[in-house]
Amino acid sequence: MASGTPTLIKDSRSYTVFRWFNGIALIIICCVTLYPFVNVVAQAFSAEVYITRGEVNLVPRGFNVTTFEAVMGDDMFWRNYLNTVIYTVVGTLISMALTTTFAYAISKRYLKGRQFFIGVAIFTMIFNGGIIPNYLLVDSLGMRNTLWAIVLPNAISAFNLLVMKTFFENFSQDLEEAAHIDGLTTYGVFLRIVLPLSKAVLATMILFYAVFYWNQWFPAFLYMDRAELYPVTMYLRNLMAAATSTEALGSDTAQINANVQAVTMVLTMLPIVCLYPFIQKYFVSGVMLGAVKQ
Repeated sequence: MASGTPTLIKDSRSYTVFRWFNGIALIIICCVTLYPFVNVVAQAFSAEVYITRGEVNLVPRGFNVTTFEAVMGDDMFWRNYLNTVIYTVVGTLISMALTTTFAYAISKRYLKGRQFFIGVAIFTMIFNGGIIPNYLLVDSLGMRNTLWAIVLPNAISAFNLLVMKTFFENFSQDLEEAAHIDGLTTYGVFLRIVLPLSKAVLATMILFYAVFYWNQWFPAFLYMDRAELYPVTMYLRNLMAAATSTEALGSDTAQINANVQAVTMVLTMLPIVCLYPFIQKYFVSGVMLGAVKQ
């Protein structure tokens, strides 16, 4: 054999069969996963008569945008949509600030009381105060009908906290020690060394928190009684309730009631679907970096 010639290793028959089986299985799983999403989009643009007959699958039938026009022509919809953007951005920023600092602190084995703080975080995963005590607390703090009632009660997710803690525990100690030798303080090391090298797990946590704040409607239902402060999910929830009780948004009530649920789901999930491709490359690596102990 000539020097420098690469050696090709032929796959065994069993491994080839496994690869084909694995590929076919993944294609089937993808189709099963995408079918409900495509079906909802098709129903959102279909006519009422085809939906009630169950004839809408992957392609819209009797194309119409009546419900979209009714929903998007309402000024309150856009006001609530803006509220959702504000709640999501502010909530995600607060959650990331608290989660990253908390996780970094409890990742240090020399921290006094470390096990106590970890225990407190785990305790909140199992027990909570309940709806009535939480409502009384928020009300006593004067946070009803404010932004803070949405973003503060659930500012830290214990699951996300533990994932980030594990990631920081596996972070290179040599880099931190070198930074300390160069004169950086603990805050300097965290902000200038640790965070810039943690983009994968940070992007994953941002996605988790953003999806959580974008989709939640119950805190607004519980703590707010002014429609102009509702998030868009609360607006769409009320829209679906109105459709169920046959309350018309426009002249063609039957048309709207038939596909209002599909329209509300499309409008709610569209921004997150558009956001995901930009951070997808960090998603898997971010979760695995924080979940696998080295």
